[in-house]
Amino acid sequence: MSVVVTGCAGFIGAAVCARLLDAGERIIGIDEVNDSYDPSLKEWRLCRLQEKENFVFHRVDIAEKEALFSVLDEAKHEENISAVINLAARAGVRQSIERPEVYLKANITGCLHLLQWSCVNNVDKFIQASSSSVYGSQEEQPLREDAPTDRPLSHYAASKKASELLCHSFHHLYGTDIAVLRFFTVYGPAGRPDMSIFRFIRWITEGEDVIVYGDGEQSRDFTFVQDIADGVIKSMHVKGFEIINLGGDSPVKINRIIAMLESLLGRKCTIRRKESNPLDVRATWADISKARKMLGWEPNTHIEEGLRRTVDWYLENREWASRICLGD
Repeated sequence: MSVVVTGCAGFIGAAVCARLLDAGERIIGIDEVNDSYDPSLKEWRLCRLQEKENFVFHRVDIAEKEALFSVLDEAKHEENISAVINLAARAGVRQSIERPEVYLKANITGCLHLLQWSCVNNVDKFIQASSSSVYGSQEEQPLREDAPTDRPLSHYAASKKASELLCHSFHHLYGTDIAVLRFFTVYGPAGRPDMSIFRFIRWITEGEDVIVYGDGEQSRDFTFVQDIADGVIKSMHVKGFEIINLGGDSPVKINRIIAMLESLLGRKCTIRRKESNPLDVRATWADISKARKMLGWEPNTHIEEGLRRTVDWYLENREWASRICLGD
């Protein structure tokens, strides 16, 4: 039996693949390795996966139906596929405003193709990555899965909500077990360079100004990538159709994150503040009671430990990580 993991060169995808491979699973990894952020980081993750046994990689865009189906049909001909884990997506709120068509293609059309193939070929389990961004801006916290999600603030959020709706319709029509996972601000070693923690570590280490949008008192429910990978794998046992939050359950203010990183790196930084972006919400905080009950899942990595491990990774890889393009 094999597991298909799309977005296998991505931040979360690579972590999920590594965990499954270490558990003895055979992985069919799919990724187009696009330039949504510096591809050198994706290639670095991919190289480490390709060193492991039972990992087969295909450089394919899930939005290209013919190419995708060809790869999946060939894989299924060789052995059964027990699950499809769709972690491929165009991520990032700000970029989605500039290039909405790219986000709709990857996050909606790509999801549609995977659902079509999986349901027609009787794959037992389908896991879809979603995002806390579908909740928009809500005062009532923590955010439960049944909170309103019909007021997205960005094209990215709208595309992830659309993928959730597609999943429900396919479950209703075909009966496939589908778990939709809403991730909350994932961070960790080899993380995305367009996200705050990678940038903060880089800027503080290299003596550059740290750019903060707004007053820094906004909070995020930071979740360590290995905890997320654990939740993804546990969701492979979900029956029926379920939407489940995966979050750290302990929101932290941006100013505190910077102070902790200063302490870990042993140097102070200069903060340069910019005007708040209307796309950014003031706070996120996941209600994870459903994940605890249904998956037996708990975030095990405290923010201090997660930041330390992320700093250690950067310092160990500083020679090339300091040259990674951070994007706009």
